[in-house]
Amino acid sequence: MNATLERWSTRRAFILAVTGAAVGLGNIWRFPYITGENGGAAFLVLYVAFVLLLGLPVMMAEILVGRAGRRSPMQSLGHLASAAGASSHWRWLGLFGAFTVFCILSFYSVVSGWSIEFLVASVNGSFVGRSAAEIGAGFDAFLADPRRMTFNHTLFLFMTMSVVAAGVAKGLERLNNLLMPLLYLLLLLLAGYAATTAGFRPALAWLFQPDFAMITPLVVMHAMGHAFFTLAVGACALMAYGAYMPERQSLPRAAAAVATLDVGVALLAGIAIFSVVFAQGMDPAEGPGLMFVTLPIAFAELPWGALWLSTFFLLLLLATWTSSINLAEPMVATLQGLGLGRGQSAAVIGVSVWLVGLLSVLSFSTLAEWRPLAGMNVFDLVTTIPTEIFLPVGGLLIAIFAAWVMPRAAARDALGVGEPGFRLWLGVVRWVSIPLTALVLAAGLL
Repeated sequence: MNATLERWSTRRAFILAVTGAAVGLGNIWRFPYITGENGGAAFLVLYVAFVLLLGLPVMMAEILVGRAGRRSPMQSLGHLASAAGASSHWRWLGLFGAFTVFCILSFYSVVSGWSIEFLVASVNGSFVGRSAAEIGAGFDAFLADPRRMTFNHTLFLFMTMSVVAAGVAKGLERLNNLLMPLLYLLLLLLAGYAATTAGFRPALAWLFQPDFAMITPLVVMHAMGHAFFTLAVGACALMAYGAYMPERQSLPRAAAAVATLDVGVALLAGIAIFSVVFAQGMDPAEGPGLMFVTLPIAFAELPWGALWLSTFFLLLLLATWTSSINLAEPMVATLQGLGLGRGQSAAVIGVSVWLVGLLSVLSFSTLAEWRPLAGMNVFDLVTTIPTEIFLPVGGLLIAIFAAWVMPRAAARDALGVGEPGFRLWLGVVRWVSIPLTALVLAAGLL
């Protein structure tokens, strides 16, 4: 159980890596439609508040466990539990986190394959001149075609695992340093374009002028759940990255930078998307189909629409690619901790995720009528249970471990803010974040 020898070479590399893990479908696909379904600005206010009170403290807890252990998630948990005289069974939390990421990556790869399909179609101008019914029917036909779905799923997963196999410095760090700035550049270009549309002012008003009468208990729970999901906490992915964290880096500052960048992506994506939606007089509460049906319709009717739609789907592909790469890393680190080499670990994970992902692919065609639990097909199950149940369970246990179980001195040293700052963080985690995480879990179980 030797400490890991790999490190991020710079503080910036660590921040970009954690941001890469956090920024993905949750920001660009889920945030716009869940904001649309929950009243716009009122939901946004709650979401930001819960990022600060729930997501950020638990994120810091997860990173500091990895930083204190300097091992794979399983080994860090086992080592720190042993040092505290606690049960060695805490190490299984690392395996649970890896399983959670495994489930998430299996559907992530499938949905990311949709972005490949739509990027190619938008570059080809396939949406220009087509009616809403034709675009919707085209999306349904694509979902029902297992060959096209499987090809895109395979291509995306190969793109992901080939980078992970290259290692931290040559693979993850190099790609994060290239793609994350490009992602923000594309977002700023799209937001700049949105500012030229007639829907820009209505979109800003809808996003930033809250009507607090819209707040209901359900909206509050959705905001809590999304704040938890969007920061990628609860799956031990950030624990793996904490093990690679530079010695002198400030953990609170790094976590705050990640949270700011993460929320910034969601806001810029929301501005770009809702400006186009309002410009065309469409309903912002279109649900999950907002990305793949509503936007192609809206962009197709705007000047240079095909170009900007292509830019948007390139942005989505980059975001999901960096997120998938950074989510796959803790699974590879777990297998490495069990004695496998990095290349072997990446191959085992890649093939296993691909096989399970086929069940999601076939959920829209061959297995469409197979609903093994609560009337849900496999795709519904893997998009719901891991995100709404497994992540809160993992986050709750990680927060409890960091705040109540691991040696206090190790936690304080890993946080690196001195005794007063440590006490503040500890109080927030113990008496605010842990109860809120329990509420998120309870909501997911109902």
